Amino acid sequence: MSNAICQISELLPLLGGGANATLAATYLCDRFTTIAYAVDNTYLLFSAYLVFAMQLGFAMLCAGSVRAKNTMNIMLTNVLDAAAGSLSYYLFGFALAFGAPSNGFIGKHFFGLSEMPANNSSGNFDYSFFLYQWAFAIAAAGITSGSIAERTQFVAYLIYSTFLTGFVYPVVSHWFWSIDGWASPTRPVDKLLFGSGAIDFAGSGVVHMVGGIAGLWGAFIEGPRIGRFDRSGRSVVLRGHSASLVVLGTFLLWFGWYGFNPGSFLTILKAYGSPGGYYGQWSGIARTAVTTTLAGSTAALTTLFGKRLMVGHWNVLDVCNGLLGGFAAITSGCSVVEPWAAIVCGFVASWVLIGLNKLAELAKYDDPLEAAQLHGGCGAWGLLFTGLFAAKHYVEEVYGSDRPYGLFMGGGGRLLAAQVIQILVIFGWVTATMVPLFYILKKLKLLRISAHDETQGMDLTRHGGFAYAYHDDDEQSGKPESFMMRRVEPTSASPSPNPNPNPSNTRPSTNV
Repeated sequence: MSNAICQISELLPLLGGGANATLAATYLCDRFTTIAYAVDNTYLLFSAYLVFAMQLGFAMLCAGSVRAKNTMNIMLTNVLDAAAGSLSYYLFGFALAFGAPSNGFIGKHFFGLSEMPANNSSGNFDYSFFLYQWAFAIAAAGITSGSIAERTQFVAYLIYSTFLTGFVYPVVSHWFWSIDGWASPTRPVDKLLFGSGAIDFAGSGVVHMVGGIAGLWGAFIEGPRIGRFDRSGRSVVLRGHSASLVVLGTFLLWFGWYGFNPGSFLTILKAYGSPGGYYGQWSGIARTAVTTTLAGSTAALTTLFGKRLMVGHWNVLDVCNGLLGGFAAITSGCSVVEPWAAIVCGFVASWVLIGLNKLAELAKYDDPLEAAQLHGGCGAWGLLFTGLFAAKHYVEEVYGSDRPYGLFMGGGGRLLAAQVIQILVIFGWVTATMVPLFYILKKLKLLRISAHDETQGMDLTRHGGFAYAYHDDDEQSGKPESFMMRRVEPTSASPSPNPNPNPSNTRPSTNV
């Protein structure tokens, strides 16, 4: 049956021909269609669960990257990114992103999931598709939370997260992912931007650049954390309190990325030809998983040796960020590039991240998670990479024939031009929407916490106590600061072999 799994015309000879054979072939293909829907729905839901599991990865990564005195705060913001994002995306976001037909700029249907069909032959506009896209929306909000960690009021998190997932992000996803979006590669051929549309398969721009740029402006308007730069302007490292949590979060994000990128095919079986005709996309899905793996791994190794040459030691935190930078970059072109090209993507992404981190230090810019540099910078590189390295046969496999492909692969510059346009419009849109929001919050004194609260730590001043309890009695007493104030007096039965090694005789504070 060539590459088709079920075609009525190809079943007829096997059934002997005639009216009964036609009825039998139709019946078999109809049954197969039902099974195909079930398979595709299961695949998309499983991918959605993987992408949602990335929220746990973000939570662990953020928790380990901040100081212990702010652990409760950053964990709570990660929970609220998902919870607040659920309602805002349900009420407004999904409709603005995928409500079709539209005017090309913004969706206009399915607010509150009203009048949305339960399923259709394209695999879109059903509840599984909503859940999958919601998981992407809250991922963008989670990126931003890392940039403004350790000095932002909790109410500001709620406001920006709701606004980002309910309006800013959905408009961008409509432009590049909706069938009606003005720059989408899935539009009718005669309406494609530069005859191509911008290829952002899983969201280097739509997700990572949006979250990274929003974080960039939030951190810039707030200013650096107290103590991040000394009086002479030199950088002072404010180390996160747990490398173990950072590594755990990184592996969870790596695992979830297999839903993020391969899952963006949305279906395993793709409609083909007459009703009942399908062909499998599993080769493309597997290839996408491979390119994702190679790009992230290459970026991790490049960062490992690059930073070793620069600072003189091996640093697991740098390697983790490098790995994630490679993933953010390959997310755009993961389905349309050769595996060897993914290695190039990861290699360059590592140096993009290292360079932007150096630039951030020179500009006195403070981002505890390097989120703007990692997601914004590496995401932008990923879009350019796709315009340079997209392979002709893979572009045709995923998007259709007669499409422009990568400049370095002999496809001309039209795809690259569309990618550049995407970078510019995402930067402009996020800037035009998020800068006023953060500025208004600052003027209303709702953005940054007080210097006293920042110094003491938000866990103690805003959330009732520290994330780590060392004494059961202290926790039961309701005084979270008591373990810090307890004096440990030496006993005559066990004199200290090293007189007064700690003049304060107190447990070292965990809030620094």
